[in-house]
Amino acid sequence: MKNNDYIIRRETEKDYREVENLAREAFWNMSKPGCDEHYFIHTLRSHKDFIPELSFVIELEGRIIGSVMYTRSRLIDEKGNEKHTVTMGPLCVLPEYQRRGFGKALLEHTFRLAADMGYDTVINFGNPDNYVARGYKSCRRYNVCFEGDIFPAALLVKVLKDDALDGRKWFYHPSDADHTCEDTEALESFDALFPPKIKGWQPSQEEFYIHSHSVINRK
Repeated sequence: MKNNDYIIRRETEKDYREVENLAREAFWNMSKPGCDEHYFIHTLRSHKDFIPELSFVIELEGRIIGSVMYTRSRLIDEKGNEKHTVTMGPLCVLPEYQRRGFGKALLEHTFRLAADMGYDTVINFGNPDNYVARGYKSCRRYNVCFEGDIFPAALLVKVLKDDALDGRKWFYHPSDADHTCEDTEALESFDALFPPKIKGWQPSQEEFYIHSHSVINRK
């Protein structure tokens, strides 16, 4: 896809390190001191739930300034019926290009492709402030929750078809692809391959903590 200013295209192997560095720049100190998104991306590409057909970058003047990836996930209702969904993330845009519509362009492009692939529901765990303008809604509105009837404020649902979800309770089962980030030694070793950056605190980390630990108790 081409625009007057940018190009959206599939990620290729030659983009890998640039995309990983992009994620590091975009997420550094945002939700915790340092970040692990660049390592998550690095390991995600070889995971069984990774969807390469939905891995895209956005280029501006020959430079990759943003990327998005998706994994396979599932919704399971109370009778055991299963629905195949996709989980979006990470969505990365270089800090100097954020709030300029590049993330929106990546999402709208890949939403159309996901629908063409037969998916009608996209899940995301993130800051609602960043995603509700793209059509995401609270998981509570679609009766989607974690096991134990937990409806996190950060669990967001985007339907690609109006009738994608019918109101029954669905339990969200994400991929385990992010479990690799629990290996802190491997993460630190990978991070050492990049230029040094200083880990520190900033207010966005408390914002992330509040969103990720808050739940919605009633409709």
